[in-house]
Amino acid sequence: MATVSKRRDRYVLDFYDHEGKRRWKTMPKGTTLKVAKEELRKIEDNLAKGNYIPTEKTPTFDKVALEWLDHKKLNIRASTWEVYEGHTRNHFDEFRHLKINQITIQRVENFIKARQANGMNISTLRKILVSLRQIFNLAMKRGYCHSNPMDYADMPKSQGNEINEGEKIRILTRDEISCLLDAVTVQKYHVLFSLAIFSGARQGELLGLKWPDIQWEASQIHIQRSFNNQRFYDTKTKGSNRKIDIGPAMLKKLKKWRIACPPGKLDLVFPTEAGNPMNHNNMVNRYFLPGLKLAGIGKIRFHDLRHTYASLLIDQGENVKYVQTQLGHSNPTVTLNVYAHLMKKTNQVAACKLEKAIFE
Repeated sequence: MATVSKRRDRYVLDFYDHEGKRRWKTMPKGTTLKVAKEELRKIEDNLAKGNYIPTEKTPTFDKVALEWLDHKKLNIRASTWEVYEGHTRNHFDEFRHLKINQITIQRVENFIKARQANGMNISTLRKILVSLRQIFNLAMKRGYCHSNPMDYADMPKSQGNEINEGEKIRILTRDEISCLLDAVTVQKYHVLFSLAIFSGARQGELLGLKWPDIQWEASQIHIQRSFNNQRFYDTKTKGSNRKIDIGPAMLKKLKKWRIACPPGKLDLVFPTEAGNPMNHNNMVNRYFLPGLKLAGIGKIRFHDLRHTYASLLIDQGENVKYVQTQLGHSNPTVTLNVYAHLMKKTNQVAACKLEKAIFE
């Protein structure tokens, strides 16, 4: 029978594990009888569920993190796994050699405060914390700890002044769009950059696009896959699998390119001369960046063409829900978080229309 007794001013829990082996757990000095009994009750609950793990067999954080990485590897993209692996390798030194059940809410909060004090971008910090939460979730699933400290720790809040130079959005003006497309005379890349601007599709989505995805009569392109890190992937979410409206001028460019496009078994819209998927680094370094230079435009990321598309839709007054579906965001909130700063802060036309509707 499990009991609580006091020895040398400390409470000791005396119980038998699921293998019938007698075990003792000495509580920290100053622990009250009530807390000791609660701890014993937790141990008994875990024994009943088959989740009890002796303290000496509880793994350290780094071992659980490695187990989590192995668990994730088969179910996610290689690029995503590399991000997770980088998180575990570069950001959890404080926890690495601690037993997973020794990492308290206070330790997690200190971890967050230390990184905020060092000026870590809040977006980066939140991504790291997602990985940390998942590691603890696996630990709970395996019975290594009874709760997830991330569920109770205070999460970081934006102070409104965090700036990450690498994530700044650069939007092309209408004149810059014309200059860029005039500067790129190789047909394949001219059409590729045009479609990036007038569809907002991601780089990988464009490189994975196939001719059957072009819906000529509906004037749409159907995004069903992406090509990243030399592999094809299905779209990540239902929202990413979408149909994007394109205009008649863009459709005309695609029809002309369809005639000139090199044939290939994959039937890609933007293949190499051999019909294989295009290398994105070659595309950017040999055609996109030189095109920007010829057009007299400063260096931007290819992804900024997607931001340019979104800004054009917002500027012409399209509703957020439509912009969200065209971009493939999971919900309108994501769109607002990225592009809210582009929306008009004042709208006298709307105010006047409201008064007119009421008083006239």
